[in-house]
Amino acid sequence: MAVLGQGHLNRRQALTGLGRGLLGLGALGAAGAPLSGCTSSQQSDLTGPKKKGKRPITVGSKGFAESWITGELYAQGLRNLGYTVDLKTNVGSSDIINTALLSGQIDLYPEYTGVMLVTFMGEDKLMDSAQETFDLAQTWAEDNHVTMLRATPFENKNAVAVRKDFADRHNLQTMSDLRGIGDFTYSTYPDNVTGAQGYEGIVDTYGLKNMKLKTLSIGLNYQAIERGEIDAADVFTTDPQLLRSDLVVLDDDKLLFGFQNVVPLIRDDAFAELDDDASEFLDQLQSLLTLDVIQAMNEASAINRLDPANVAEIFLDENGLM
Repeated sequence: MAVLGQGHLNRRQALTGLGRGLLGLGALGAAGAPLSGCTSSQQSDLTGPKKKGKRPITVGSKGFAESWITGELYAQGLRNLGYTVDLKTNVGSSDIINTALLSGQIDLYPEYTGVMLVTFMGEDKLMDSAQETFDLAQTWAEDNHVTMLRATPFENKNAVAVRKDFADRHNLQTMSDLRGIGDFTYSTYPDNVTGAQGYEGIVDTYGLKNMKLKTLSIGLNYQAIERGEIDAADVFTTDPQLLRSDLVVLDDDKLLFGFQNVVPLIRDDAFAELDDDASEFLDQLQSLLTLDVIQAMNEASAINRLDPANVAEIFLDENGLM
């Protein structure tokens, strides 16, 4: 897997996310197929009587909307099962929040499988699949006395998007198709120019000597591409602007950006003290988090300015998890 540069992590920490709002969240909560190597506990009746006197648990999240929402989903669902939950938001970057997990400052948090490989394991080999990424991340978890539960169907990773008219004109479907179309302008934020997954990494991997660079502050790329000021933009696959704009996300056919499904990480000692209903709930919740769902919740929080706690509560209620 290609090494994620520090700029990538900064972008992920700063990500606010946008989407389609809360309309139909219940209908969007269709179960996705889990990765075959993931925990797949049988679903339990999560609407039954709450148990009392359970082990307190501390849930953490990073500093952007998607992580806040996921942390709220974990925390509220576990509270509904009778656990006393302390939710700590904005804990920090992957390095910081993982240190908090391993040191016992938090017990549980959502992490991206590709980030685990690169940031925690120093992996620089490209993985061939989400399953291979999950399996390798699982080895890190086992070595560090951490339990890793089911992965989400959605993944949040870098991508290159172009306007539909630009894609149609040049018959673009993959990033490799960008070779030989003549000079075009691509935008990313200043911290993502260098590095294996930044502008320079894309040029080297795909041979795109015809891709000219324009740096823009985070959040301005969608406006620029829609106005025709640039031809291609650095995006994240869970950016809900993608649902509102006439853009095409090009297939990363060389797998430069890897795989970034989300998994709950919980220390083994904390996991051992939880009842089975905790893992059953988390497995069921994770299976519901499709791309459409996370984009809708991201939009509700970042564009419609709903508190992440309210967004999570509505989703859990609509899907019978409260």
